[in-house]
Amino acid sequence: MTRLIVAAGGGGDAVAAAMLDAALYGDEDQAVILTYAWDRLLVDPVPGPRGVHDFTGLEQLTPSVSAVPAEARPIAPAGSTLPRLAAELRHTFALIDPYQGAAGVARQLNELVSHLAPTSIDLLDVGGDILARGDEPTLKSPLADALTLAACCQVNAPIRLLVAGPGLDGELPPEDLRDMLGPVVHTFTAKDTESVSSVLEWHPSEATGMLAATARGARGTCEVRDAGLPVPLTDEGPTVHEADMDEALSRNRLARAVIATDTLDEVETHSREICGYSEIDYERNKAAWLVERPPLNLDPEAVLAQLDQFEAEARGRGVTHTTFRHITEALNLNGSQRHDLRELLIHSRPRQYDAPLWHITTQPE
Repeated sequence: MTRLIVAAGGGGDAVAAAMLDAALYGDEDQAVILTYAWDRLLVDPVPGPRGVHDFTGLEQLTPSVSAVPAEARPIAPAGSTLPRLAAELRHTFALIDPYQGAAGVARQLNELVSHLAPTSIDLLDVGGDILARGDEPTLKSPLADALTLAACCQVNAPIRLLVAGPGLDGELPPEDLRDMLGPVVHTFTAKDTESVSSVLEWHPSEATGMLAATARGARGTCEVRDAGLPVPLTDEGPTVHEADMDEALSRNRLARAVIATDTLDEVETHSREICGYSEIDYERNKAAWLVERPPLNLDPEAVLAQLDQFEAEARGRGVTHTTFRHITEALNLNGSQRHDLRELLIHSRPRQYDAPLWHITTQPE
């Protein structure tokens, strides 16, 4: 038996899809996870998602769908977490190629359905911004989710829309999502995170990291992203809800607008018109800024002193947790230094490591 899970936004959604597969279906089948190759700039310095022409070593599954095996490599200077995911997890990771718009992604999906004859198809979004209208002031990255939703609504097979960790992506407050969420399909537990525990040690996804942390019992407020958005870690964090696909499409203006698109450029144009921006533009601007930013040396003593100041200010804001990505940004370090920073902090203050988050204790260590 084969199951198909579509990771709506790519990145951490693919890791959450692997966790969902293990939790709901165990070892009874082999899941194919269809996902974008779209990582943050600290992993991939090239703005926007990667397409089939950005990799070597892909494996053809259907005329328009390729799998990303462990041996695949992104073509420099691009980067991708997918080959390492394929090396560490048992799933097949198939690549969403958005450069032919929603029509192209729908074609990929229909080919996969014909090829795999899956026993079920789940569309998974961590956080719930797939349920956005498009004009919410807190919305930051609607494009990928809207494009995937538009494509899934054109597939000749039943698809179940699932939202994991409502509000954990910091884009829509959980209270704004509540009326749109259906029944709870599953509540992740600490045991459910075991299948992806090694991945969470290095993968930069903040939303999926918080999803796993809440499953392991973390509660409080987590500061994320470069802007330091506060995200509540509550009992709702590890839940997975079903949502109505037709209602989501009816609500999501961007998804409706991009249904007939044939290029990613068209999708971006609609995003600028409806949402007022394209997150790929944001990545382009930030990438240009990062190129001009000189690298800093990671001086352990100076870093720990900066960390003390950051934590003192965070405690004053009521923050209990943060991510290593946010600490990297807050200390004005380069994204490439995130791994070394993480190793320094865990080695120096191991009691504050609340995997995969950093715990800001009520008193300084």
